[in-house]
Amino acid sequence: MNLNLIAYSIYLLLASLIIIKVGFICYKNGNVFVTHLIPNDKEFCIRINNLLLTGYYLINIGYAVITLSGWSSINSFEQMMESISKQIAIITCILATLHYFNLFWITKFIKNFK
Repeated sequence: MNLNLIAYSIYLLLASLIIIKVGFICYKNGNVFVTHLIPNDKEFCIRINNLLLTGYYLINIGYAVITLSGWSSINSFEQMMESISKQIAIITCILATLHYFNLFWITKFIKNFK
């Protein structure tokens, strides 16, 4: 069997698990921030948080799938592990950057309303 297909499968599984877990944690804890922004309408806050989660999943899982087209041919098990590790590290760094970028803008937005 082609090592690229195995690597793609492992990568997509790991990346999806990471993206879904981080998204769930941010969704669960993000209700506090959204409720703080709009304190009088809890149902609206829940809907906004759902939209943020949906956009998060679409952007990150879409990016994970798009990166597959840039992979080179894998000829050995070592290359496969290296490619998977590199791509998972990139996804993790992007998630962390997006998280801190969002926190920065949310806190700036909250400070402007106080």
